[in-house]
Amino acid sequence: MKKFIAMIMALMMVMSLAACGGGNGGESKTKMRFVTGSESGTYYAFGSTIAQHATNNAKGIEVIGVVGNGSQANIQDLQNKKAELAFCQSDVMAYAYAGTNLFAKDGKVDCFSTVAALYMEQVQIVTCDPEIKTVADLKGKRVSIGASGSGVYFNALDVLGCYGLSESDIIPTYQGFGDSANALKDGQIDAAFVVSGAPTTAITELATTKTAYLVSIEDANVDKLLKASPYYSKAVIKAGTYTGQTADVTTVAVGAVVLARNDMPEDAIYALTADIFDNYTNLVSSHAKYGELSLEFATSVTSVPYHAGAAKYFAEKNITVPTAK
Repeated sequence: MKKFIAMIMALMMVMSLAACGGGNGGESKTKMRFVTGSESGTYYAFGSTIAQHATNNAKGIEVIGVVGNGSQANIQDLQNKKAELAFCQSDVMAYAYAGTNLFAKDGKVDCFSTVAALYMEQVQIVTCDPEIKTVADLKGKRVSIGASGSGVYFNALDVLGCYGLSESDIIPTYQGFGDSANALKDGQIDAAFVVSGAPTTAITELATTKTAYLVSIEDANVDKLLKASPYYSKAVIKAGTYTGQTADVTTVAVGAVVLARNDMPEDAIYALTADIFDNYTNLVSSHAKYGELSLEFATSVTSVPYHAGAAKYFAEKNITVPTAK
C-alpha cells in the first residue's frame, strides 16, 4: 500500500513539473510586457501580433501586449518599470532622451534603448467636411489635436505652425484616435489629427459609416516643416487606403520604434529582434505592417542608442548600430 501511494505521489509530481514547464522542458522564460497604444490604433494591433508570434516561436521569451496611452505615457511606463518594451514615436523618444519638449519639465529619461524602427507613422488630418481642403481651412474650426502634451499634440502644433496658425486659432479638443473618430461621426468636431500607421483602425471604421476625407499638406509647407524639424519625413498615403479615398494624400511622418528597458537581458532582446526580422516577409497576412519592415529602416535610428541584444542581431546581418556606452 505504501509503495502504491508513493508511486501516485511521484506521478503527481511529474505531472506538476510538466505543467510548470509549459511543454518546454521547464525552460525559464523572460517575461516582457509590451505597452502599445489604444485598441483603435496600429500600435495595439501590430504590437499584439508581434507579441503573440514571439511568445509562440522565439526561444526563452514571453511577450505580453498591453494597451497603452501614447508615446509619452509608454516612456513613463518604462521609467516606472510598468513595462519592459514599448512602442514610441521617433520624435517623442528623442524628446525623452534629451529632456526636451514633453519632457522638459521633469527632465530626461534614458532608462531605455532602441530595439528597431519598424514603419512610418503618418500625420493624418481627417475630416467629414468637404469644405476643409487644406490645413489653412482649420482656422476657427473644432479640431482634435490629441491628448494634451501627447506626441500627436506636438505634431499638430508643428503642422499648424507651418500655416501660421497656433492652438488659439482653432477650437481645440484633446482626444485619442477612437474618441476623435466618434466625435467626427457625431458632428461634435470638424477635424482631427491622428498620427499612426495608415490604415488606422479608427479612420477605417469612420470611413465605412460616413464620408471621410484626408487633408493634404502642400509641398511648400512640407519643406518648411522638414527644415524646422528634421525628425519628420515626407510621406504619401496612397489612394484607396481608406474607403472613398480617390487621390494620394501628401503629409509628413515620424517613425514607429520599439524600445526596451536597458536592464533587459541581451539574449531576450536578441530573441525578440530575430523573431521579428527573420520572419517578417512571411507574416504579412497576419498584419499588413510586416510588409513595411526592412533592415535598412530598422537600423536608421540615431537619436537613441540600440540595446546590445538588438545590436548583436543586426551585426549578424553586417549592420553596425550605435549602442549605449
